[in-house]
Amino acid sequence: MDKQFDILVAGEINPDLILSGDVTPEFGQKEKIIDSAALTIGSSSVIFACGATRLGLRVGFVGVCGADLFGHFMLDEMTHHGIDISFVRVDSARPTGLSVILDRSGDRSILTYPGTISSLKANEVTDEMLSQSRHLHVSSYFLQTALQPGLPDLFERARNLGLTISLDPNWDPTGEWANFDQLLPRVDVFFPNENEALALTTEATSAQALAALGRMAGTVAIKRGSLGAVAYQRTQTAIVEALPVQVVDTVGAGDSFDAGFLCGWLNGWSLAKSLRMGVVCGSLSTRAAGGTAAQPDLIEAMPYLT
Repeated sequence: MDKQFDILVAGEINPDLILSGDVTPEFGQKEKIIDSAALTIGSSSVIFACGATRLGLRVGFVGVCGADLFGHFMLDEMTHHGIDISFVRVDSARPTGLSVILDRSGDRSILTYPGTISSLKANEVTDEMLSQSRHLHVSSYFLQTALQPGLPDLFERARNLGLTISLDPNWDPTGEWANFDQLLPRVDVFFPNENEALALTTEATSAQALAALGRMAGTVAIKRGSLGAVAYQRTQTAIVEALPVQVVDTVGAGDSFDAGFLCGWLNGWSLAKSLRMGVVCGSLSTRAAGGTAAQPDLIEAMPYLT
């Protein structure tokens, strides 16, 4: 039986306000002039979903936003990008979250107001929603605090209904990196970046972290920024270098990587080819400001696989 969605995303919804230039604040009521400001699609989960739909995958989204300007902006943008928002809950009592990104010469700092980012609960992802989907993806684990307690049960329900599961942890603001021992054995594809992998495992190198994580999750793909990515699946290891592109903005590159990798993985590609697709999508996404403006479609991405 054909499913309605290739991927069901259980995620956070918030825009990004990206400020670029000399963005280091000076307190004492001082005012500075910066180069640019843009309100864009934000949240790891939504940027991922946009990348996946751009590659032709059918995506449903479960999440929460506020009944405010930022919430309406995000819902309009998600609909425009082809994401099914039927399962999104609009909470009139809480404001939509917001991330302010201070972008300075290849580095960035992120200030996040949680708002509804932390509102989604695992029981809001129903068996009916899962039964319409092939795969479940979760991003921003550490920001989705209401989702965390019910994730082991959600993953078990998903697996019992025949779904595969991927998880991108993103950074843990608390530095505790808790509860992954019980989650990773239920995960088919795990997507940390290099710093996250080292923090999770307390290993000294990415190779050691890859081996440690590979003993727990089915497939592990570690994103290494300008160095590309490395992946491990059972006894296979694959390494792919980043594309030589003119980098404008790295916001959301890891989420675009996730979308590219899963595009290949869900279509039965090899580990090396799926990893290559992830690196292609992540690299190309950095050519413009914001996480979605430069995400490639299949026609643009496929020539880079040869």
